[in-house]
Amino acid sequence: MTQELNIILNISLRILKKYQSERSNVTISINTDPVSKFRVHNIAKARNQCLNIIRSKFVSFNYFIMIDCDDVSTPDVNLDPLKYYLTDGLDDWDGLTFNKEKYYDLWALSKFPYSYSCMHFKDWKAWGPYIEKIIKNTAPWTLIPCLSAFNGFGIYKTDKFKNGFYDPSLRLDLLPKHLLAINEKVAGPILTKGKAGLIDCEHRSFHFMAINQNGARIRIAPEIIF
Repeated sequence: MTQELNIILNISLRILKKYQSERSNVTISINTDPVSKFRVHNIAKARNQCLNIIRSKFVSFNYFIMIDCDDVSTPDVNLDPLKYYLTDGLDDWDGLTFNKEKYYDLWALSKFPYSYSCMHFKDWKAWGPYIEKIIKNTAPWTLIPCLSAFNGFGIYKTDKFKNGFYDPSLRLDLLPKHLLAINEKVAGPILTKGKAGLIDCEHRSFHFMAINQNGARIRIAPEIIF
């Protein structure tokens, strides 16, 4: 670990501890295990620790969120779409994500016929224009069904997701074979050798597990909250 990174981490920890001292029910978890060379493994481990805390302390809560705590989630928050989907749209979703001015998180996206990871196909650029066209042609306050999405922020119904976990490995076993076959038909053969065979976006396995185990409904809202 470089000295600069160590300084940044210490500053972040001080900020978190100050936040903890001002509020109740705030848990800080610090990793003491070796760090993986794959960033997605480290992120998945952190998210799974969040899930462990939810299951041990907050399992009675109706909802929980996952959020990327970087610059994609730092602008002012537009709460109106979130309020709407938590009331009028309550029965239309179990996992809900939102749009951005440019839909950037293509790695987490699985939307038929592109049901698997864009990073596992040579024609990976097709995912972006496809979802942007769908969002553009979707009426306001109308949710878009998908198999996986994140885009920096997701809100989840606890009962539908509490028994899953984030797995950053290639989990083709979680996707029905006919969907993978259709994906290969439109984007070419799936890549599973080298790095492509070792990692995938951690959100995909989490969402696929909830769908397979609990019939979870994953949705994208065309509105922007950040």
